[in-house]
Amino acid sequence: MRTLFNAEMSDLAGDLITMSRHVESAITRASEALLTQNVELAQAVIADDVKLDEIERLVDERCVLLIAQQQPVGLDLRTIISSLRISASLERMGDLAQHIAEAARRAFPDSAVPAGHAEIFAGMTEAAKKAANELVLLLEQRDLNTAAGIVSDDDTLDALHSESYKTLLAEGYTGSVQETLDIALLARFFERFGDHAVAVSRQIVYLVTGDHSGSRAVF
Repeated sequence: MRTLFNAEMSDLAGDLITMSRHVESAITRASEALLTQNVELAQAVIADDVKLDEIERLVDERCVLLIAQQQPVGLDLRTIISSLRISASLERMGDLAQHIAEAARRAFPDSAVPAGHAEIFAGMTEAAKKAANELVLLLEQRDLNTAAGIVSDDDTLDALHSESYKTLLAEGYTGSVQETLDIALLARFFERFGDHAVAVSRQIVYLVTGDHSGSRAVF
């Protein structure tokens, strides 16, 4: 019975890694679509989001069955509960990548990012892609140094998010209503992407160290 349980737990960990790789691919392609007006790439990100949703559903079902059938305690129970929270954050990160791709598609053949904000969003895309890459490594290796790197990426996204808002309030700003909405929403999407990456990293820190002081999920 224990052998079967261990195999199920291994499959659960594998599902989360697969989800993180989907997220990494989604934000990488959505970022490129946004910065290069690649509508085909944007459409691919939008269409592929259903795959991430399906894996999340399978993870949820696996966790419920493990709890119902095995009645785990201690570390096993913590791992299952954390897996539910991690899958929810990863699914939301996929949704945010989809929203970015949808913005790129809507603006095509123009850019959803005004020229004056290109540098800010170039920085946000790089920080988001770095965080997504580190999430994959974190779920594979559970290295706390990687978790710290994700927090640093989120700090970068927070700073750029604030900077983007300041430009909208700056004297002399002349952007249209649509440009203003695009800047505000896209900056928010990237900022929330970083928040969810941190939420995942905190769950891993909790599993590795047992410290749950910073493990609250982000919604």
